[in-house]
Amino acid sequence: MENVAAEALSVIDMGVQTGTFREDVRAGLRKPHKELPSKYFYDRRGSALFNEITELDEYYPTRTELAIMAEHMDAMVSTVGPQAMIVEYGSGSSLKTRLLLDNLFDPVAYVPIDISKGYLLDTAASLSESYPSIEVLPVVADYTQELELPRPSRVPQRVVGYFPGSTIGNFDHEAARHFVSGAARAIGAGGGFLIGVDLKKDPAILERAYNDANGVTAEFNLNLLRRMNRELGADFDLDRFEHVAFWSEDEGRIEMHLRSAIDQVVHVGGEAFRFEEGETIHTENCHKFTVEEFADLVRPWFEQRQVWVDEKGLFSVQYLEVQMVGHFAPPREGDRRAWAWSPAGELARRS
Repeated sequence: MENVAAEALSVIDMGVQTGTFREDVRAGLRKPHKELPSKYFYDRRGSALFNEITELDEYYPTRTELAIMAEHMDAMVSTVGPQAMIVEYGSGSSLKTRLLLDNLFDPVAYVPIDISKGYLLDTAASLSESYPSIEVLPVVADYTQELELPRPSRVPQRVVGYFPGSTIGNFDHEAARHFVSGAARAIGAGGGFLIGVDLKKDPAILERAYNDANGVTAEFNLNLLRRMNRELGADFDLDRFEHVAFWSEDEGRIEMHLRSAIDQVVHVGGEAFRFEEGETIHTENCHKFTVEEFADLVRPWFEQRQVWVDEKGLFSVQYLEVQMVGHFAPPREGDRRAWAWSPAGELARRS
C-alpha cells in the first residue's frame, strides 16, 4: 500500500497499460529471434533487484559514477547553475540523485519519471520528505515516448535532464537518437542533460559485471518471466530458462538473453510460443562508447560541453547542452541528407 507521503504528492500518471505490455511481449516473441523490451524489467521487484546489482563487487558502474560525481561535484553544480528544475529519466535508489540535490544551488523542482508507479512513488515520497524546499513532481510514464513535463510553482532558470547509470546504453542507436530527440524537446532550448555513459574497456571486466557470482543479475533477468506470469497469465517455468550475458565486439555491447534449457511451449495471452533447446529471448543490450562515439550519437540535438572520467577510464559523466529541439525521423534508404536547426528554431533540411 502506498504510504501517506506518497498519496500527498501531485502525480501525473501516463503509465503503461496491461494491454500494451501484453502486445509488446507477444510481438517480441513472434519475431524470428525472440526479444522483449528491457523497460519491462522494472516492476517493484525488478527495481529492487537492480538496486542490489548496483552494490555488487563485480558491478563497477554505480560506484565509479558516484566517485566521479563526488570528485567533480563543484564543476557539475556550476555547469547546471542555480534554480534549475531537475528531470530524472528513471527513478532509481536516489543515492546519486541525493548527492546532486544536496549540492545544487536553490533547485526549483525535481521531476522523476518512471514506468514503475509503486517504486516511483516510494522514491518520490522519500525525497519530498528529505527536501521540503524542492517541489517533487513525479510522472508515471514510459520515458521513451513523447511526454510533456509538469510546470512547477516557481519558474526555473533552466531545465536539466538527469540520466545516470548509463541507461542510455540499453537503447540501440536508432532508439537512442529517438530518445535524445524527445528529451531535447521536453527539456527545451537553453536546457541541459547530465548523463552517465559507460565506456568501452576490457571485455573481461564487462562480462564479470553482468554475470555476478551471487546470481543477482540472473534473478533480475528471470524476474521478467515472473512478471509476465503474474500480470499476463503466462506460464513460463523459470527453472527451464537460464541467464546468459556476453560481450559482442561487432555491436559494441553486452547482450543479455534468457536461454531455453529444453524444447518447450509457453503460452502468453492465449497464444502459444515454441522454444527449441538453446533458443534465447534477447532481453537487454548494454552499449558501451568512446567519448567521441557518444558525441556523434547525440548530435544534432545535444552538444557535449563537459566530460568527467575516472582515472581508470571505466566510466564518464557528461553534461550536454540542447542544440536543437525537434523529432528524430530515421532516414529513408538512399536519403543521406541531415537534419539541421535554423536560427528561428525550425527544423530545416540541408544536403
